[in-house]
Amino acid sequence: MFAKLAANNIRPCIHQAKGHACPLGNDRLQNPAHQLAHRFCSLIIALQLFNLFSAGLFICGLVQRIWLRYYWDSIFTFSGTILTLTDRISIDLLNWYDQNARKLPWRIPPEDGKAGVIADPYHVWLSEIMLQQTQVVTVQAYFLKFIDKWPNVAALANAETEDVMKAWAGLGYYSRARNLKRCAEIVAFEMDGQFPNDIGELKALPGIGDYTSAAISAIAFGEETAVVDGNVERVFARLFRISKPLPAAKIPIHKHVKTNFSSVRPGDFAQACMDLGATICTPKKPNCLICPLVNLCDARVEGDMERYPVRPPKRQKPSRKGAAFVIQRKDGAIFLQKRPDSGLLGGMSVVPTSDWNSNQDGKTGSDAAPIKLNWTNKGEIRHTFTHFHLVLEVWFGEAETTTEEGWWSGRHELAGEALPGLMKKVLEQAIPDCTKPK
Repeated sequence: MFAKLAANNIRPCIHQAKGHACPLGNDRLQNPAHQLAHRFCSLIIALQLFNLFSAGLFICGLVQRIWLRYYWDSIFTFSGTILTLTDRISIDLLNWYDQNARKLPWRIPPEDGKAGVIADPYHVWLSEIMLQQTQVVTVQAYFLKFIDKWPNVAALANAETEDVMKAWAGLGYYSRARNLKRCAEIVAFEMDGQFPNDIGELKALPGIGDYTSAAISAIAFGEETAVVDGNVERVFARLFRISKPLPAAKIPIHKHVKTNFSSVRPGDFAQACMDLGATICTPKKPNCLICPLVNLCDARVEGDMERYPVRPPKRQKPSRKGAAFVIQRKDGAIFLQKRPDSGLLGGMSVVPTSDWNSNQDGKTGSDAAPIKLNWTNKGEIRHTFTHFHLVLEVWFGEAETTTEEGWWSGRHELAGEALPGLMKKVLEQAIPDCTKPK
């Protein structure tokens, strides 16, 4: 009915638009049904025009993007300078970084870097070791504590290993602390206190791998090196919609980073990519509207940003179990032992436990205790390592002496021990607030 009324109603409208009297008379327009049909028809025409306009914009934008991405060798700035598409990434990113760089205690601000201020290699190295598998917000306090205690590599090299492990306690991945101490000793005693700028020489030092060597080389020494961490992987996987799953995607990602990084400011480019990935190009809900590379991002065009980087299905972590035994003297001292230097929690301070590891369960129950006491079950704690989950029963007993190898840590000393996070959970389960500074 609406279609018929609309068809009949268009004719008088056309005549009126041309300035002629409507041959069908104006009485039609006085009819409510015809008025409704007239409005409906006008709305349909407006919507069709809008759809045509929107489709035109979309097609023009798509053609422009394809032209820029795949056919043009260069584009022009308003000043007439020719910029390659490769230059666009580094220039846009560095311009954004100059205004939005995170203020971090180990970092030289971009304005200082451009003025010739050089980053301290000791600070860069220390921060990069701490940042391995650890978030920036956690690292900052530890970094400041370390440089306050040991302001240079020589001071750290001469420190007692036990003191370094205590200062590292709670940061996790404790092999990093042992490697940190060994690396400091090599640089201080064998390299005259000077970190090398060559990636190969850096990689030969304990605890320094591909990424860390590239980061130190670029940030501390300005070497033209592609630096790729998890944040950089995410940014470039989205920029170029790299469909290969990790770790196979690392090869094309590294190739794109190497092609597009700034040879003039390689250190700032690396840190700009890290900041972009940490603050805007985040794993979930990236804030593309304020991204400096939004007009160059292939994933943004397709709207599938969160798909990249593509990851293989996660393997389920196994769960292990065991028992931990908290022994307390009448004066409040706690019996502690030292883990072997190699392996999980190497060199850290712990209470006695059953023999659990990532591959097998440990014994449970009070029968697994190292000595016979009147043990009280204090419940259990759960902890997650990189490759497995652990559930520990917590047992509490009192004793004045023990033949086990270890030492007694007083109630005012316990907070300063090299206790890993797992052991703090165990002790807090048995004796609430005992690990907090007194």
